[in-house]
Amino acid sequence: MACFIKISPPSSSCSLAGHGHASTSSSSSRLKRGFLQCVLPRGAGAGAGAYGSQYSDVLPAAAMGLPPPPSSSGRLRIFSGTANPTLAQEVACYLGMELGRVKIKRFADGELYVQLQESVRGCDVFLVQPTCPPANENLMELLIMIDACRRASAKTINAVVPYFGYARADRKMRGGRESIAAKLVANLITEAGAHRVLACDLHSGQSIGYFDIPVDHVYGQPVILDYLASKTICPDEVVVVSPDVGGVARARAFAKKLSDAPLAIVDKRRQGHNQSEVVHLIGDVRGKVAVMVDDMIDTAGTVSQGAELLHMEGARAVYACSTHAVLSPPAVERLSSGLFQEVIVTNTVPVLHHRSFPQLTVLSVANLLGETIWRVHDDCSVSSIFQ
Repeated sequence: MACFIKISPPSSSCSLAGHGHASTSSSSSRLKRGFLQCVLPRGAGAGAGAYGSQYSDVLPAAAMGLPPPPSSSGRLRIFSGTANPTLAQEVACYLGMELGRVKIKRFADGELYVQLQESVRGCDVFLVQPTCPPANENLMELLIMIDACRRASAKTINAVVPYFGYARADRKMRGGRESIAAKLVANLITEAGAHRVLACDLHSGQSIGYFDIPVDHVYGQPVILDYLASKTICPDEVVVVSPDVGGVARARAFAKKLSDAPLAIVDKRRQGHNQSEVVHLIGDVRGKVAVMVDDMIDTAGTVSQGAELLHMEGARAVYACSTHAVLSPPAVERLSSGLFQEVIVTNTVPVLHHRSFPQLTVLSVANLLGETIWRVHDDCSVSSIFQ
């Protein structure tokens, strides 16, 4: 079984990780000593099989030579909702802990019932629950879990939301009479009793301002960058592509850490929700390996149309990189049509068996979330993880 070990950027001239890639060798930080030191592929072998590759098994921090987590104090509790229990289990594994016991069930009429089955009085509680599809069900479950912790006298309640649903509804776009659902959801989480939110790659940074409580914005880029660093593609052959103008800042930050690669932009006009029309490409991709970067892949219309344009403009190969793999129909058909050399995502949203395909690679953000939880609980810096 293969094991990707990432302690410092490779020195090979044909590595994707160059001088702009964040170092992971500093002895002053748990994370910089290897939060991605060992990511094991799930199942036999590491190659892409009939259902793609899963790089999502996680070793405990203690097994990687890191200091023991603060769980020995007995004041840290991690609970999982039903949206992504596998990720929550991996986070607990990284911290050398067991998930807290919680009973979640639905009544005959669909109402949710949540009961914590262990004491959380005076504890720092972290609830791992992305609001991925079905968004309304998972959001309501998160709110009820927060309320249960508040009524059980938890010291702090931290909502760990790897995928923050409704984040795309962050402004009025078509002349008014639209809701800003991202603000509404932020208010609901706050009013339910959460003291802090940990979210991965929000659709837009200004969404942080919708919360009246602290928000730790966790970026999935280090996980994807470390994976790309294991590939033998010469930096001079790589160009980072933003699939739309709105994602330029994200793509520019990614390119800077990817050996300061050049940037290209797909100019498109959106006709409606989940509908887009590619206009033209800004930049040169001829003979290059195009790495398209976005925060999420929903129906895959944006990235697939962008990939078609990149191939027309002479790109040698196209990689799609995204933190959130929502993969609503017909995303799988579009992504597996041969346009992409590889589709690299993380497990902030669980990728179900029937939505997998050979080109898909799923990376785990468990170590990253686990490290963030450790730092929040221990009152350490979170932003230094991404410097």
